[in-house]
Amino acid sequence: MAKVGAGKSSNIFVWIIVLLLIVGLAGFSTGGFGGTVRTIGSVGKTEITTTRYANALQQELRTLTAQTGRSFTMSEAQAFGLDRAVLQQVVATAALENEATQLGLSVGDEAVRREVLRVPAFQGLNGTFDREAYEFALRQNGQTVAEFERMIRTDTARTLLQGAVVAGASTPEAFTDAVFLYARESRDFTYIAYRPEDLQTPLPAPTDAQLQAYYDENPAEFTLPERRKITYAWLSPSMVLDQVEVDETALRALYNDRIEEFVQPERRLVERLVFGTEEEAADAKAALDAGETDFDTLIEDRGLSASDIDLGDLDRAQLGDAGDAVFALDGPGVAGPVTTDLGPALIRVNAILAPQNVTFEEVREDLFTEFADGAARRLVSDQVDPVDDLLAGGATLEEIAAETTLELGEVLLSDDSDEPITRYLEFRTVAESVTADDFPEVGELEDGGIFALRLDEIVPPTLQPFDDVKVAVIGAWETAETTKALIAQAEAMKEAVEAGQGMFAGPVEPEAQADVLRDAFIENTPGALVTTAFDMQPGELRIVSDETGAFLLRLDAITQPMLDTPDAEAVRAGFAEQTAQGYAQDMIDAFTLAVENQAGISLNQTAINAVNAQFP
Repeated sequence: MAKVGAGKSSNIFVWIIVLLLIVGLAGFSTGGFGGTVRTIGSVGKTEITTTRYANALQQELRTLTAQTGRSFTMSEAQAFGLDRAVLQQVVATAALENEATQLGLSVGDEAVRREVLRVPAFQGLNGTFDREAYEFALRQNGQTVAEFERMIRTDTARTLLQGAVVAGASTPEAFTDAVFLYARESRDFTYIAYRPEDLQTPLPAPTDAQLQAYYDENPAEFTLPERRKITYAWLSPSMVLDQVEVDETALRALYNDRIEEFVQPERRLVERLVFGTEEEAADAKAALDAGETDFDTLIEDRGLSASDIDLGDLDRAQLGDAGDAVFALDGPGVAGPVTTDLGPALIRVNAILAPQNVTFEEVREDLFTEFADGAARRLVSDQVDPVDDLLAGGATLEEIAAETTLELGEVLLSDDSDEPITRYLEFRTVAESVTADDFPEVGELEDGGIFALRLDEIVPPTLQPFDDVKVAVIGAWETAETTKALIAQAEAMKEAVEAGQGMFAGPVEPEAQADVLRDAFIENTPGALVTTAFDMQPGELRIVSDETGAFLLRLDAITQPMLDTPDAEAVRAGFAEQTAQGYAQDMIDAFTLAVENQAGISLNQTAINAVNAQFP
C-alpha cells in the first residue's frame, strides 16, 4: 500500500509541474512583445502600441549612448529610470492625441501633402518628390503609406492642439524688467588679498598637544568614508595577450582582406550635377567657361545643395564612362558634359588624391596589435559560459579562480581606490549597488574583459588613528593657523581703514574691480568674494576667507543697468522669449495631466515588461 501511495503522489507532483509550465508558457505567448498583444495600454480610446513604446525606448537608449560614449544595458537604463520616463512620454503624447480626436481636430490632404514633400528622404536626385523613394523609405522602416500619412494627420492635429493651449503665452514686461535689472546690476569694489606669503610672523612649530587638540576637534577630516569590501574574479584581454599566437600567414591574410585600406589608386573628390538633356549640360558648361556663372550657382538654380550631388572620392574605374574626362583634369575644375547612368552631367573635381600603397611591412605592427587584441578578446569571451555554469552550480569566486583563468582579488571600494579593476565604470556600478544577498553574476567590461564579484562587508566610516595621520594633521593645522593669522591681519587693516587710513596705505597692494556682474568669476579669489559684494552697501568693509587666504573687501559703487540701450533690449527680448517657452511648457504639462486624468489611463505591465525584455 505504501508503494501505491508513493506512486500516486509522484504522479500528482509531475502533473502540477506540467500545469505550471502550461500556464507560464500561455502567459508568455499572450503577453510577450511580438505575441498576440500589440498594445501596452491606452489613454481614453487611443491605444499605445508596443512598437511605439519600443521605438521611443530605443531612441532614448541611442541618445544616452551618444551623450556618454558608451552603451547601456536595459538594466542600467532602468536604474536611471529611463524606461519610466519614456513610458510617461508616450502616455502624454497619446493623451493629447486622444483629446484632439475627441475635439474633432484633423487636417486635410493638402496639409499632409505639404509635410510629405518636406521630407528629404522622399526626394530624388533632382531634388523633387520621388514616389518610389517615398514608398521604399517607408518599407525600410516597416510602414505603409497609409500608416505614415495617418501618423502625420495625428501628429499635426496634436500640434494644433498644443498650439491652441499655449497661444498667447508671454512674459509680463514688469517681470522681464525686474529680472533684467537684478541680473545686469553691477558692482565696483576694491580688495586686499592676504595670502600665506604675506604672513607677517612665521608660524611656530606645532606642539604635540596642539596637534592632538586639532585632531580631536576635527575628526571628520581624518575619518575614512564608508567602504565596501569586495571579492572579485576577473579577466581582461591584456591579461591573456601572452597566450595569443599570431603567425605571419594570419597577419598577411588580414592585410589582404583589407587591402583596399592600404592600396588605393589615384582618386578624385567629385560632385556630379545631372541635367535633363545633353543640350542643357552643354549650355551650362559654356556659361561656366564664359564666366557667366559658377558651379555653385548652377547647383542652387536646380534647387539642390552640395550634399545632394557629392559623390565622395572615386577612382577612374568607379567613374565609369566619365572616368577619362575627369582624370584628364590635372587639378580642380569641371569636366563634361559626360555620360553617366543618370544622364548627361557636369562633374566638378574638388581635389586630387594621390595613389596610396602601404606595404605589409609598414603596417605589420598595427595589424599584429589589432589581431592580438581581437584574439585576446575571444579568449576572454570563451570563459563566459564556463564561468556562468560554475556560478549557476553554486561555485564560489575562489573556486572559479582555481578552475578557470580568471584572477581573484579583493578591494576596499571607495572614491580613493586605485586598483586596476576599480577604473572600470561597469565594475564600480555593480560594486556600489550589490548587496550581501546577491549571487555573483558575470559582467562585461568596456575593453572586453569579464568579472564577477561578491560583497563581503560594508565597513562603516572609520576614524584613522592619530599616529597614522599625524603628517596630515600637521598640514591641516598649519593651514588653519595660517588662515587665522591672515584674518587677523585683515581685521587690523579693516580697523585702520575704518579709522580713516586709506586702502592703499598698507604693505599689500589693493586690487580694484569695476562693472562686476553677479555671475562673474575673479581668478585666485574665493567664490564668496563676488556674492559678498552684492550683499554690501557702498563704503562697507567685510572680510572673506578661504584656504587660499583672507580678503579685505570694500564696496565702492552700485551701478544700475540702462533699460533703453540696444544691448539691453536684445537681452530682455531673449529672456522674455526663454521665459515664455517655460510658461508654455508648464501649460502643456498641466493640460496633459488634466486630459490624462479625464480620459483615464490603462496600462498592461506584462506587455511593458515584455517589451523591456527585448532589449539586452
